[in-house]
Amino acid sequence: MLTLKGKHIFLRALEPEDLDFIYLIENDERIWEMSTTQTPYSRFLIKQYLENAHQDIYDVKQLRLAICSYDEAILGFIDLFDFNPTHNRAGIGILIAEEAHRSKGYGKEALALVKNYAKTHLRLHQLYANIAEDNIASITLFEKLGFKKIGIKKDWNLVNGNYKDELLYQLIYVH
Repeated sequence: MLTLKGKHIFLRALEPEDLDFIYLIENDERIWEMSTTQTPYSRFLIKQYLENAHQDIYDVKQLRLAICSYDEAILGFIDLFDFNPTHNRAGIGILIAEEAHRSKGYGKEALALVKNYAKTHLRLHQLYANIAEDNIASITLFEKLGFKKIGIKKDWNLVNGNYKDELLYQLIYVH
């Protein structure tokens, strides 16, 4: 059973050639709110990150995969983070980079693939996602794929001088 190939997209490990794309994403201030980034990243730091991206999820507790179309264009990233093999859980986050590629089903397909990968290969019991209260697209996506809202972190993130709630979503696999 293939878990990283879908009908319209496939997921792959990061490559050194991804440096420029990652540089643009990590330095786009419009999306810093989602990653809680506060400072830009240098090409040097991203290059170092890519040199170590091959490390096993069991060692570094995270995995970033590129979301690619079948013509090899990178559409975005999907990450597993806070990987905890003792308790069989991980956090998950997703970004479709360009507005033109959003709302076309790529995120849904990528999330479905990683859900399957996490259950099949990592034998996870659950995934969780932290989503800003006003990120309706992400809320809709995660709910469509079976994630349930289990909590609200009140005034969790300070964004442009205003505190925003963050929603906690969870998916528990039925085995």
